[in-house]
Amino acid sequence: MRIVVALGGNALLQRKEPMTAEAQLANIRIAAIALADLAKDHQIIITHGNGPQVGMMALQSAAYAPQALWPFDVLGAETQGMIGYQLEQELMNVLPKSQQCATLLTRVEVNGKDPAFDRPTKPIGPIYASAISETIDPSWTMIEESKGAFRRVVASPKPVAILNIAAIRLLVKAGICVVCAGGGGIPVVRDEHGMIEGAEAVIDKDRTAALLAQELKAEALLILTDVEAVFLNWHEPNQQAMKTITPDELDKMSFAEGSMAPKIAAACAFVRNGKGIAGIGRLQDARAIIEGHAGTRIIAAHKH
Repeated sequence: MRIVVALGGNALLQRKEPMTAEAQLANIRIAAIALADLAKDHQIIITHGNGPQVGMMALQSAAYAPQALWPFDVLGAETQGMIGYQLEQELMNVLPKSQQCATLLTRVEVNGKDPAFDRPTKPIGPIYASAISETIDPSWTMIEESKGAFRRVVASPKPVAILNIAAIRLLVKAGICVVCAGGGGIPVVRDEHGMIEGAEAVIDKDRTAALLAQELKAEALLILTDVEAVFLNWHEPNQQAMKTITPDELDKMSFAEGSMAPKIAAACAFVRNGKGIAGIGRLQDARAIIEGHAGTRIIAAHKH
């Protein structure tokens, strides 16, 4: 089976951990073991989030030169290289010696008129205890991600096209384990003359993963994060994990806009537009989700 695996940025730098290279590497080693186990029986293509990492780099940029900030397309490219390098190296340490890996910097086109540019929803960077603090730029848009946990949000336009898809197809056809479209891809737009330039945004990696899975004719999209499944009544006393569900059933429910909602939207889009299944759950449950023993599986229709 060909599987596109989307690793959450919060799974690689977990919420209560220090934002350090050592912490990220420790989580990536765990991810590599889970992915190598999956790769024994399936062809995997890997993408990843970058919310904590791109936010950290934005903070570093602001601390160094607050009047000359590095743009988010460049910061996104930096996170692709940083996370991709660590993923590739740790995968090569646990995969069979005959298996090759490659990390590809990937540009993803978005619509410059996407209304998302005027309505930021993508959480990035660390968690703050308050929406107002001396350490927070007053120009930032902040949301309360969970009770007492605030994060900066930035524009997250929908992906229109993966500009490096031909190169990705060649690598996949050659049997190489590809790490690509990290952080949702480097966000770019076309001007009125058709020229490509960077965009101030962070594309949702799950939506890009769904597009990537469709383009590669994958049979499964696996969205791995730091929660064990999709829950009905999340954080309520009667919360309940959903095991198997259809896009039509999910359409009747509501989910957190900056976290689970885009995962659900991406999974439903893939199932509706492709011929496969989607799974959402914990990183360490990758194989179990595909085999139906853990997480939430989104399918086209229930069998009767």
